[in-house]
Amino acid sequence: MAHLLRTSQRFFRLSWHVRCRSTSLAPALDLVPGEYDGPKMKTEVPGPKSKELIQKFAQSTLNVGAVNFLIDSQNSLGNYVVDADGNRLLDTFCQISSLPLGYNHPDLLAAARDPSIANFMAARPTLGMFPNMDYPALLERLVQNVAPKGLKHLQIMMCGTCSNENAIKQAFIRYRHKERGGNPTEEDYSSSMLNQPPGTTPYSVLSFEGAFHGRTFACLSLTHSKPIHKVDIPALDWPFAPFPRLKYPLNENEAENRAEEDRCLTKVSEIISEQRTDGRPVAAVIVEPIQAEGGDFHASPYFFKRLQQICKEVGSAFIVDEVQTGGGPTGYFWAHESWDLPEPPDFVTFSKKLISGGYFFKEEFDPVFGARIFNTWMGDPSKVMMMEAVTNVIQRDSLLELTREAGTHLMNGLEDLQKKYPQCVSNARGAGTFTAIDCATPAMQAKIAGTARNKGVLIGTCGNSSLRFRPALIFQPHHADIVLDTLEEIIRDL
Repeated sequence: MAHLLRTSQRFFRLSWHVRCRSTSLAPALDLVPGEYDGPKMKTEVPGPKSKELIQKFAQSTLNVGAVNFLIDSQNSLGNYVVDADGNRLLDTFCQISSLPLGYNHPDLLAAARDPSIANFMAARPTLGMFPNMDYPALLERLVQNVAPKGLKHLQIMMCGTCSNENAIKQAFIRYRHKERGGNPTEEDYSSSMLNQPPGTTPYSVLSFEGAFHGRTFACLSLTHSKPIHKVDIPALDWPFAPFPRLKYPLNENEAENRAEEDRCLTKVSEIISEQRTDGRPVAAVIVEPIQAEGGDFHASPYFFKRLQQICKEVGSAFIVDEVQTGGGPTGYFWAHESWDLPEPPDFVTFSKKLISGGYFFKEEFDPVFGARIFNTWMGDPSKVMMMEAVTNVIQRDSLLELTREAGTHLMNGLEDLQKKYPQCVSNARGAGTFTAIDCATPAMQAKIAGTARNKGVLIGTCGNSSLRFRPALIFQPHHADIVLDTLEEIIRDL
């Protein structure tokens, strides 16, 4: 109860249910010195200052339709974001799941002050041609510390989308190299300049209904989460298969869920066969461990093992998009670790909580020639240094263990809420703190998320009617109690 006594009067008035749940918790850890003891609201969100700044912002960009509010970066701390109006919110969305250690973590501030980062920013190197002499050692340390088991090659990129895009290109290169039996011919080179075969290949990539892999042209063709992402944009004619829609609770629906996963796997095999017959073979299959943007849809280890097996049988690369799940939010550093695969994926892409973008890959996918996987910057060395600082803190402070503990506490609370209010919320699900719960309607989703924000808890949304939680790795059980109490207060009054 000690941490409850430190909270503001508003949050000391917790329900008896939440207070009882908290009594068995370990004392709160001092992971970010001086972190606030709870939300503190002065205005609705967005408040007048944020509204004024949004209007000013619009004069420059016109692209402000998705802006929620403007933040005060200097005064935000730990799990709490402060907005332009001085409102302090417990942030369980953390910049679309991209803040690994919350706001202004002392280790990241110290890393940012490293003179090497200043040098990189003052004279940013083009890493594909003129990398800094310290850069190879930095990548070597990252491979040693965080590479997925069995993968020892790392390509840094700027963001998650370009990581996926270039992993796909590398998969195409290898597929064609095997099919041709060697390097490109003169005919390949000349025809490629005309966008004609054989140099321009007819290969495809298979993705899944509900997937989100990014917004560049190839990745947008692989994305099937929301029409607003795709409408009016030309798309590559690439196939997609159904992704399992599991029933919850899992332990009460094992037979139905296995049948659902088998249905989807059968469709994958059928599509791959059809594509080959049509002369558009599937060179790669790309899949998220959890379909986040699409609605937090999960599948079992059985599904992913069998999917990898199908890829192996037909010669398609198996690409695991860990842009959202990589770096610890599921309680594993890499979410695919929980699948117990017989061998590593061919590619594992990342970004978000790991600060930098990039991907790990098997040696057999070596692009062979320089400038095939290439752009001006090939990533940002300052972000790679920050990535190393993040991974050091994760290991030092046992944040994967904390994430599992906080995630279990959050999930237990969400399950309690759906038992008490089944007419409002259902299908609590998650791994670590990477959790979600469905609302009865899209209107209820918007109502709960909007009301929670005005009460000082920032919650994300996804799919048609889901609330999603993407807190930092420093999120603790007592933070979960604030979230759960706020949710119950809102749902009770609906």
